[in-house]
Amino acid sequence: MATNDIAKLKTLLGYWIEHNHEHGQEFREWADRAVGWGDISEDLRQAAEEMDKASQLLSRALDKLEGKGA
Repeated sequence: MATNDIAKLKTLLGYWIEHNHEHGQEFREWADRAVGWGDISEDLRQAAEEMDKASQLLSRALDKLEGKGA
């Protein structure tokens, strides 16, 4: 991988992780508002959990990329 690609990927990973965190927070806020709307609240909470899982994988990828001294 080219040096500029590594730098760009590091930047993107950081952005994606933060962006996912923001979306997860929004999902949780709307899940709280959606209580009593059938399964919608639970679906939003599950989406937030899945976003957290995606962020964990992205963080792991970033750690690995940084561990390579890239």
